[in-house]
Amino acid sequence: MLNEDFLQFLYDLSRNNNRDWFEKNKKRYEITVKKPFEETVGAVIERLKQFEPDFTATAKDCVFRIYRDTRFSADKTPYKTHVGAILTSMGRKNMEQPGYYLQIEFGNLMLGGGAYFLDKEPLYKVRKAIAQDPESFRRLVSDKNFVTRFGELKGEKNKVLPPEFKEAVRKEPLLAHKQFYFMAEIDPDNALRADFPDFAAEYFRAGKPLNDFFRSAAG
Repeated sequence: MLNEDFLQFLYDLSRNNNRDWFEKNKKRYEITVKKPFEETVGAVIERLKQFEPDFTATAKDCVFRIYRDTRFSADKTPYKTHVGAILTSMGRKNMEQPGYYLQIEFGNLMLGGGAYFLDKEPLYKVRKAIAQDPESFRRLVSDKNFVTRFGELKGEKNKVLPPEFKEAVRKEPLLAHKQFYFMAEIDPDNALRADFPDFAAEYFRAGKPLNDFFRSAAG
């Protein structure tokens, strides 16, 4: 279970994002953040398996490292100030698969998912599936449980589409997206709840019908 020092550490790190401070506080990080977060993600995975029976990844497969890759970034701060996990059947090894995402930082809790990393061919297939049955797709994104938790489907859009989709996009504008993801940003104190794994799983359950659509379409 996560406690208040979990969030406090992330806040302290945001104010002291340097190697000297982190090394002095590494034991605190491992005890207060790393281990409890992995245990929490593991508990969320167990709930996920109730409606995602093919899910085989472990928490270690899904949790991102705290260390930032600064090689190609103008921001040279060495650490992330959040913890996150991508929940797909193979975790970080298969981020292209539609799945779920969990991120916690001081001041924000993010729960969501969808099809975020779509290569050219699976993107084409998803658009084709939407174009062939826009009514079914619209029912999914308009579902009351989905809208209550996530609002709307998000993602960057292409300004220019293949010619075969130009008519279909008039009927369903979301077809222009090149990413299809849903995300709720809520009070991070919810992460400290004793029932947080159940709380998170209910958000993910609301996104499962869309993930099923994307998986089926993308192959």
